[in-house]
Amino acid sequence: MNDFTDTPQGMEKLDSICMLLIAIGESLKNIDKITDKSLFLDYPEVDWRGAKGMRDIISHHYFDIDAEEIYNVCDTKLSGLLMAIEAMMQRMK
Repeated sequence: MNDFTDTPQGMEKLDSICMLLIAIGESLKNIDKITDKSLFLDYPEVDWRGAKGMRDIISHHYFDIDAEEIYNVCDTKLSGLLMAIEAMMQRMK
């Protein structure tokens, strides 16, 4: 975990991950608008509100972000998000 904050390379990785989380959150917000907030209801196993909110926290409070929380999200939440998105894509085919 300290790898993020103790080295320039770690900070670069943290910055990169945060940019990707912002992009994911923004995309989720756009999908939610397009589908009139209905698509995500079929996938309650994902904390969609939290995923979209992560974008706002990182974007608007960047200097206050908790590197440990970013690590935790990557470690515990992204695989479930990916599985849900893959299921959505299969459903749309």
